[in-house]
Amino acid sequence: MPFRARNLIVSGIVAAGAMLTGISVVYADDPPQSPSDSNPPVAVEDYGYPGADRILAEKGIKLKKGDGRILLAECGPNAQQIRVLTRRDDSVNRAGTYCFQATGKTGRLTLELPQVFAVEAAADHPVSADLTAGGKTTSVDVPKGGFESVGEASGGAPSVLVELRVTG
Repeated sequence: MPFRARNLIVSGIVAAGAMLTGISVVYADDPPQSPSDSNPPVAVEDYGYPGADRILAEKGIKLKKGDGRILLAECGPNAQQIRVLTRRDDSVNRAGTYCFQATGKTGRLTLELPQVFAVEAAADHPVSADLTAGGKTTSVDVPKGGFESVGEASGGAPSVLVELRVTG
């Protein structure tokens, strides 16, 4: 039997067996596939807060980035929430109180909330808050269930809350 005929028969048997077992066979004559054909698309997480533009327009708070473990929430009287008190400003839809739900033992959220004068931690999580005023950033630690005056309320300048962290 000629060499070429024998190769065709063997190739046919291998291909039939591969089809029955679900194995794909690539022949030397097949064009190579480009990496984009065989790899899934790359997903890059930027940790941007979902719906941030809508929340800014509706609620007057600029939520930037986070790890998903501190979420803006509706304030509830009996809820275990982090509360941030600020000077209300109807011209930009800024409320006087913003509440956040911690979904883990640690968490991080960067934001911009001007005119903040107090931070209250939930009974189950201590919180650390970074505030800026006059180009300086200060950090305030609030123990579980604690309340800390910041900015003007503590004798300082009007302050912008720029980061919240759940620390335990």
